[in-house]
Amino acid sequence: MDFKIKEKEMIERTLVLIKPDGVSRHLIGEIIKRFEQRGLKIIGLKMTKSDDQRASKHYNDDIAKKHGHEVRNRLIAYVNDGIIVALVLEGIDCINVVRKICGSTYPNEASLGSIRGDYAHISKDYANSNNKNVKNLVHASGSLEEAKEEIKIWFNDNELFNYEGDHEKYI
Repeated sequence: MDFKIKEKEMIERTLVLIKPDGVSRHLIGEIIKRFEQRGLKIIGLKMTKSDDQRASKHYNDDIAKKHGHEVRNRLIAYVNDGIIVALVLEGIDCINVVRKICGSTYPNEASLGSIRGDYAHISKDYANSNNKNVKNLVHASGSLEEAKEEIKIWFNDNELFNYEGDHEKYI
């Protein structure tokens, strides 16, 4: 899998997961629309259900080291709680652009106009003090290395497609 296209060094691929709360709140179309409006190309898309094995690979031991085992276990339970929509997006500086569109991980800190700022409001402090997940609707890879690993967890090579979109005429 090419994650950074060599001839166009700034073209990247990233993973986005629309988490179970985004699916159950019927926000799939709205969330995807925001990425497409920015000219990002969807090269992989599927509705799926996670399990402990896949979720544990996604939320690996690095999460436990950074945030603790309890938080990691809650994240695994959260992503396994229902149906998710997984997307692989491609575009110029895609990882950075996608993270701006999503907004801060903690919805109460996310800017209005971002997905989390417009559709969620829970705070990390509230979630932790009440032993709840931070229901923040989406996951977006945080770095090129993270994107490479996460895409492999959720997609096979034959599930990713290369095609030329009309937006590419303008870049």
